[in-house]
Amino acid sequence: MARRTIPQRELRNDVARILREAEAGAEFTVTVRGRPVAHLGPPEEKPARRTNVDGETLRAILAATPVDEDFASDIAELRAAEAEPGDPWAD
Repeated sequence: MARRTIPQRELRNDVARILREAEAGAEFTVTVRGRPVAHLGPPEEKPARRTNVDGETLRAILAATPVDEDFASDIAELRAAEAEPGDPWAD
């Protein structure tokens, strides 16, 4: 694909379309007042998308994640501080 030159104004006004095109492989040179300032294009290598994780990997991730010992007490404090919502139709 050929590299297109686009002004900064076009990038600002239509960033979603330009990013979709870049993700699909298009490359852009962005200009400000006719002067090239940046190149925009797809990443060098596409990250592999994980759709599922096996049990062993999940256990390893969870084992490496620290446990917040104060989490339960924090939730209890938040619940105690909340006011009862009451019945909005009672009035």
